[in-house]
Amino acid sequence: MVFVKSIPEADESVTAVMKRYPDQAIPLTQLTEIIMRTGECGFSPEERELIAAFASGINNCTYCLNTHKATAEAFGVEQGLLAALLEDLESSPVDGKLKPVLRYVKKLTETPSRMVQADADAIFEAGWDEDSFHYAVMICGLFNFYNRLIDGYGVKNTADFRLSRGRALAEQGYGIVTDALKR
Repeated sequence: MVFVKSIPEADESVTAVMKRYPDQAIPLTQLTEIIMRTGECGFSPEERELIAAFASGINNCTYCLNTHKATAEAFGVEQGLLAALLEDLESSPVDGKLKPVLRYVKKLTETPSRMVQADADAIFEAGWDEDSFHYAVMICGLFNFYNRLIDGYGVKNTADFRLSRGRALAEQGYGIVTDALKR
């Protein structure tokens, strides 16, 4: 159950939390659409979702982890890949080019003050450019924010809801959240 009375248990979602503060929420969801879908970088939408779900998994944010896992899988990420990444990144079957990005996201999530040049260099050495690096940092930061927002409000919802929300995000993008906030 959500920690505030203004959000009924049946309505637990990012949208429900943010609806009371549209002047904050709408620019945030527009930024999310850019970062996760329309902004230009080397990451595909499924890779962006995988990065978001991975950061959420590191944070143990059930809502975001499962929603974005469902979104990534709707884009074609293999079922079980995220669990393998969270269990052991190094032995997981993820594309080797993505591993330094995920290492970076993990370290940035767990120990942000310990980031060093070598962490970024590993991303560049894997063939990613500065735009991709920027997007990795933005996705990580954005989902660390969302994880705190959702867990701070106590949002859990049901597994079926998270699955349906993830599929809707894959099909329609984050504009569906912005549109719901404008109503």
